[in-house]
Amino acid sequence: MSDSIAVLTILTVAILLFVTDKLRVDVVALLVLVSLILTGLVTPTEAFLGFASPAVITVWAVFIISGALFRSGVADWLARLMMRLAGRSPRRLLFVIMLMSGVMSAFMNNIGAVAILLPPVVSMSRQLKIAPSKLLMPLAFSALLGGNLTLVGTPPNILASSLLDSYGHVESFSFFDFTPMGIVVLTAGILYMLLVGYRLLPERTPGGDLVGEYPVTDYLSEVSVRPGSSLLGQTLPQTGLGAKYNLVILRVGQDGDVVSGSNTERPLRAGDVMLVEGPATDILAMSREVGLEPLPGLSQSVADLSLAELTLAPRSHMVGTSLKAIGFRAQYGVSVLAVRRDGRSFVTNLSDIPINFGDSLLVQGAPDKLALLRRDRNFLMLDMPPIEARRTEKAPLTIFILTAVLIVITTGWLDISTTMLMGALAMVLTGVLNMDEAYEAIDWKSVFLIAGMLPLGMAMETTGTAQLLAGKIVDLVGGWGAIAVLGGIFLLTALLTEVISNAAATVLMVPIAIDAAFSLGANPQPFVMGVVIAASTSFLMPVGHQVNVIIYGPGGYKFSDYARVGLGLNLLLLLLAVTVLPLIWPLELVAR
Repeated sequence: MSDSIAVLTILTVAILLFVTDKLRVDVVALLVLVSLILTGLVTPTEAFLGFASPAVITVWAVFIISGALFRSGVADWLARLMMRLAGRSPRRLLFVIMLMSGVMSAFMNNIGAVAILLPPVVSMSRQLKIAPSKLLMPLAFSALLGGNLTLVGTPPNILASSLLDSYGHVESFSFFDFTPMGIVVLTAGILYMLLVGYRLLPERTPGGDLVGEYPVTDYLSEVSVRPGSSLLGQTLPQTGLGAKYNLVILRVGQDGDVVSGSNTERPLRAGDVMLVEGPATDILAMSREVGLEPLPGLSQSVADLSLAELTLAPRSHMVGTSLKAIGFRAQYGVSVLAVRRDGRSFVTNLSDIPINFGDSLLVQGAPDKLALLRRDRNFLMLDMPPIEARRTEKAPLTIFILTAVLIVITTGWLDISTTMLMGALAMVLTGVLNMDEAYEAIDWKSVFLIAGMLPLGMAMETTGTAQLLAGKIVDLVGGWGAIAVLGGIFLLTALLTEVISNAAATVLMVPIAIDAAFSLGANPQPFVMGVVIAASTSFLMPVGHQVNVIIYGPGGYKFSDYARVGLGLNLLLLLLAVTVLPLIWPLELVAR
């Protein structure tokens, strides 16, 4: 009993740390691992087996194959196919987006699928003058649902199958065992969004002119340097204008000799024209004090500047960092004109705002500078990338390797982890992506999270903690039958996955689900299947899953929008779990 108390204590502290977000999830997982060793609940050998687990190998191999689909342009080709099929009807567009997102998520990481499809969806919304908020939440939700179509669709599927296999006398899931129920939940999600969810989605940030979406036009002004100005002969950094007057000098020059405002070498001359971004009152105050003349309107000197909208990429290293700390303008040669967060746009004091996942940035700069920014792995440009940016000549080879992997897995010639590893290695050996790009494609946070949490699932089983918690659930609702227990486990997992990662929720709930099934004398497979489906139902909060965070800023959403749209979908999936799932995976009695 003391061991169970120790496990429950570690489990409770871990959940609290996950919920409060005081530490990164991978750090919490490693703390769990160390705590299990120090308390003697697992041996060091058992604790570190998680890093060599077939589930972990499969997860990072899936990330590499997803990266190959991205680098070869296969995913971009699918996005362009989506644009051709969508037409101009909003609901037809919604259907095609959700179907494409769901299918892509069956074979590649769902975060990668959303990152690929986000730019074309935003582009289409602008072309058709449809609010992005009407399309981006369905995009994210269908990616979560589509992960249930195959074993490799999402890490919880791989984890659940591995945990089920660890019991020895229970058959684990094969590659397409998830497909029948996956088709049911994806279809239900699409129908829900078409018939109900679309009406509940907010209509914000309408498409059209990008500048029109942000209140920035009143803050762009041109000023000319007068002959007697105190700035003559100084470079812009020497003048300190930006810091003193809270302004951004986008560019300066005259008669074809125009340079970026971040240039440190060119001294100012009489007649130079500066393009300035900032509050009008500050621009006028600066002009009076240093001898500048405001010009009546924006001239052709800014004709070659382009605007673009971007957001932080899923694995950006710049989250929580201010533009000033990044040295954004100096590093990228473009200027941030506005930041959108929680449905609001900010145009002043931008350099001090920490940039978070879900923020949208409106930037302005020369096309060549924006092209460089597009290739930066920290940012995701919200427009369609040129196809030349991909290794399209490798696309047929990528499709061949992926097809071969699926054939080997389906026929059972090799186990899934070995096959996925061979597929990932083949992508590298054939030059679809190089080894550095393969490492970049792996979400190491997820890898360490899974490897660190797997020993906790082991400890829950060996100490009897899983049986104890399963017994409590059975005592509470078991009188109503196995279906009621299945519904209770589904509901508990769905609530957990809103506040902790879906992988962590799966590791915690699968042992409980299996022991609950055994205590009822029922088949554990439908209970485990219920857990992995529930782990994909992060619809109530933007922080429930990273795909929700990615579309938060570009969609102009508010926190409450997710619960308003997602609650009905959660309830629908709960209903399907207790009605359709037992038909596909019967609850007949089995011997333990």
